[in-house]
Amino acid sequence: MAQKKLENLWQKGRKQMLNDVTVFNIREYLSAKGDKDLGEDELRQILSEFFCDKNPDVERFLKEQSIEFTKKNQSVTYLVFSNDDASLVGYFTLAIKPITVNADNFSNTMKRKIARVSELDEENGTYTLSAYLIAQLGKNYKDGANEKITGEQLLQAAIDAIKELQYMAGGMVIFLEAEDKEKLMHFYEDENGFKKFDVREAKSNTDKIHKLVQLLKVM
Repeated sequence: MAQKKLENLWQKGRKQMLNDVTVFNIREYLSAKGDKDLGEDELRQILSEFFCDKNPDVERFLKEQSIEFTKKNQSVTYLVFSNDDASLVGYFTLAIKPITVNADNFSNTMKRKIARVSELDEENGTYTLSAYLIAQLGKNYKDGANEKITGEQLLQAAIDAIKELQYMAGGMVIFLEAEDKEKLMHFYEDENGFKKFDVREAKSNTDKIHKLVQLLKVM
């Protein structure tokens, strides 16, 4: 997508402009009618530019499921564009999901914060609450677009979008799921302040079972 087209979109749609990137909610495309720069056809063309061989499930979701999930209000996907050349550098998907958290895993300070927005099962020592889920987070590896944004910038873009939702609707807990790999755990825990609270088994599209670590952060 050309720089001029992105400038047109800035003028037409609601967006979140950060230091080096601009974030668009794909609802802006889906709700537009009679606009050559917006609309579902234009959106699908943009999504076709995304490539992620490091995680095919991330690419598959964006191209095959993100639009339908957004239409059905199951989640909402946001596209992230470089301000330098208007290239698609990544995306993230947000949703609201219930989670159950074992209180023993956290400090007393974090327990008090979580208790404000949850129900405590005293018998099991668990909190049940609704939280903002970062369901997908992926960089675009097509033509080196991934080099125009860091993982931390992409994650921060997602968190900033959640903060806007928090301002309007409340809530204070973010969670996500990641493969149990040392590099990923270092990124989320050591560099960005997330805390492990559970592990679950999941099936990939190839029916292979793998473990996902669930991590949360209190805003």
